[in-house]
Amino acid sequence: MKQISQWFIRATEGVAAIMMAAMFLTFILQITIRYTGHSQWIAEHLPFLESSHFGWTLEFCLALWVWIIFFGNSFIVREQDHVTFDLLYMHVNPKLRKWFAIITSILVCVGLLWSLEPTWGKFYFLRLKKTASLSALFGDWIRMRHIYLVYILFLVIVALRYAWRALSIFRLGPEADRIPQQGEVSKHPDTSSGTDAS
Repeated sequence: MKQISQWFIRATEGVAAIMMAAMFLTFILQITIRYTGHSQWIAEHLPFLESSHFGWTLEFCLALWVWIIFFGNSFIVREQDHVTFDLLYMHVNPKLRKWFAIITSILVCVGLLWSLEPTWGKFYFLRLKKTASLSALFGDWIRMRHIYLVYILFLVIVALRYAWRALSIFRLGPEADRIPQQGEVSKHPDTSSGTDAS
């Protein structure tokens, strides 16, 4: 099971890295076209590099950025990676800390799942809205709903992660949620493998 989770983590990191690389290369293409597209020599010898053919690059970069943010937060970013305000949390006794973590995890899970239905209602209208320029790259089938579909994935996956976090803390106590100090090895297998349950 640990090996499968490690493979899954590597796979999601690979997908995010591919999206980052695609965004970077598209950005470089965009800059290149911006500074060479009006050259007379380019127009005569390399007409396919004419700037009017590359209007899609800006919207493609923006779409990839949306996917990188929500995909990364769904699968890669761990609970410990977030900025937290834990002054009170870290100074109460372990039993109360356990229930703080369980209750907040359940609230986050419920809140995300509760927002699914109204969010999907907005997506119903987005199915009709075309993108400004991505049809030149992907064809006429693409709609704004496809661009923002990753947000639905984010809502479901993060809700499931927080549900799992609540269960882990209930079984293992608040130590399951504690950030190990530098050089310290976590006592619990659920958190030591890098497969944070949050």
